[in-house]
Amino acid sequence: MNLTNIGTVKDILSRHGFSFSKGLGQNFIINPDICPKIAENGNACKGFGVLEIGTGIGVLTAELAKRADKVTAVEIDTRLLPILEETLADFDNVKIINEDVMKCDLHKLIEEEFDGLKVAVCANLPYYITSPIIMMLLESRLPIESITVMVQKEAAQRLCAKVGTRESGAITVGVNYYGTVKNLFGVSRGSFMPAPNVDSAVIRIDLNREHRLDEESERFFFRVVKAGFSQRRKTLANSLASVMGIPKDRVYSALMGMGLPEAARIEQLDMEQLIALSAELMKG
Repeated sequence: MNLTNIGTVKDILSRHGFSFSKGLGQNFIINPDICPKIAENGNACKGFGVLEIGTGIGVLTAELAKRADKVTAVEIDTRLLPILEETLADFDNVKIINEDVMKCDLHKLIEEEFDGLKVAVCANLPYYITSPIIMMLLESRLPIESITVMVQKEAAQRLCAKVGTRESGAITVGVNYYGTVKNLFGVSRGSFMPAPNVDSAVIRIDLNREHRLDEESERFFFRVVKAGFSQRRKTLANSLASVMGIPKDRVYSALMGMGLPEAARIEQLDMEQLIALSAELMKG
């Protein structure tokens, strides 16, 4: 079954009475070159289990299943379940879980589904929930090797930006704290049905096995990062005073001790400077 053939896709969806949900950000991949590339770049191989987030009609799921030992996909849309029974009927190494991934116990899922396997995450993420899903995966400290996802082109640029530049944001700091991120390839809007109004890109985050900070210091660090970027047009001292109630004099002192100006903005600090600043402010 050619799941990237527009006629085939329309026939399947019509027979099952399926209509696209804007609320779920559904755009199904119809470019036949894309999903094999995601699978090849996403650790879908022997010795790996792949956790997929969102299945569509199973076009990426099938490519993952051809390569990995097992694929477990979390799909929120109940209407897709009978479609997936048809499109993935040839695979005995695929399991579909009808849940919201943001409410799913992923530690338990991985333990139960991928015993003895290394684990990778692959997904064509809805644009509206890209950052929350990526940060949830990172912050949960899951035993996963990599996260390979398709996101909006502009989101990919921010995710892959260098920390300490104007293009960076809180999500940039997050992915660079937890791993190493790479922009793999671009995907034009015409590769989807229905076609979105923007182009996309596929990125891969390879996770660090060692965390730089203990849990308490890590929580405080991300509070500083989120506070700073929530008011990024303000100076760092003003942002942290406004959001976290940290006295400006303490921020000034910490910045000057690092050789940075009092008027520094958070986007000007690289990863090591952010960690050092957080550690100094945490002392109280």
